[in-house]
Amino acid sequence: MSTKGYYEELLQKYLKGECTPAEIAALFTWLRSSDAHRPLLATLQQEFEQVMQEPHEVPAAVSDRIEARLLQDINRSRVIPLRNRLRWIAAAAVTVLAMAGGAYWLYKGKPASPALAENTNHYSTLHNDVAPGTNKAVLTLADGSTVELDSAGNQVLQQGQTVVKQHNGRLEYAIGGKKAQPIGYNTLVVPRGGQFNVVLPDGSRVWLNAASRLRYPTAFTGSNRKVELEGQGYFEIAQQPNRPFVVSMDNTEVQVLGTSFDIMAYPDEQSLNTTLLEGAIRVQRGSLQQLLKPGQQAVLQYATGQLSVQQVDVQEAIAWKTGFFEFDNANMSVIMRQLSRWYDLEISYGPVNNNRLFGGRISRNLPLSDILHMLEANGAQFSLEGRKLKVTAE
Repeated sequence: MSTKGYYEELLQKYLKGECTPAEIAALFTWLRSSDAHRPLLATLQQEFEQVMQEPHEVPAAVSDRIEARLLQDINRSRVIPLRNRLRWIAAAAVTVLAMAGGAYWLYKGKPASPALAENTNHYSTLHNDVAPGTNKAVLTLADGSTVELDSAGNQVLQQGQTVVKQHNGRLEYAIGGKKAQPIGYNTLVVPRGGQFNVVLPDGSRVWLNAASRLRYPTAFTGSNRKVELEGQGYFEIAQQPNRPFVVSMDNTEVQVLGTSFDIMAYPDEQSLNTTLLEGAIRVQRGSLQQLLKPGQQAVLQYATGQLSVQQVDVQEAIAWKTGFFEFDNANMSVIMRQLSRWYDLEISYGPVNNNRLFGGRISRNLPLSDILHMLEANGAQFSLEGRKLKVTAE
């Protein structure tokens, strides 16, 4: 039996829970033996830690994807299905999905030619590699002063009776006293290459993605709780049935009572997408409005103003919050817009075929070179100078 065949068989045993401790050690030693497995191992560790916090049975569809992806990394020319599904999580990895109608894989495809293989190795040794984004933001207070925020800072700010605490990459508001106080507005700006989260004065929590901006009052008064968003944010709203929560974006409003949802409202995207995980929300733009149920997404097309509702995989919509890029039938332009915000890149294009579609789930904790390595395996080519990335793809 060849070496590759041995480890393929060993992996199947591992997924069935039949490996001895010595065989498990041998398998992971092999996975760590090559730089080509580094993206797999990085995502393996992150997803494993995340899923282990949720002691429930893994759905069969998820198990199948995990099995298929692990096997792909050993044998990229084919995916070997397993009869026995992994019912409890023993390992997790990058999930790469096949697309219909001539789509492509991030990792799986035709064997690379020698020239392409040489090109894909180029980025694993780049000296000017770009690190992934971090927790960072700039807070503008009601008096116009600004405060730099990051994951390491710990500080307490006082605004009237409102106390603002920064701790480990999170901003938290607390209202002191019972006297009426003048309301000021704070603005939290997350730059390209950053992310941050904030607990608002009502206890609602917001996670902001790169290149995003949230404006909100230092205390909520009146009949509703209103904030303004540009970019992307995931919201978990504190329930106050008599006082709706409202998110305002470019003449569009999302009205909430108590729920969890994601809004992607980047001006450089083709649409404004609102995805509901729990509860109920109403998306309204002028006379148009749609009431969403969990698992639905409202899509507002910028070009036409059309507002529609569709069923979606909500985990794909919030993958960024849990530390992943997730692409499903995404062309190169869609992928590059996400990478440009997270890695703070300036993107330019040579000849690019935007009809080529990609799918996959990739850790956002990887250096840029690892992401480019995956894309290069399917014909894309890149040149990087500082933070200027030029893209070409057949």
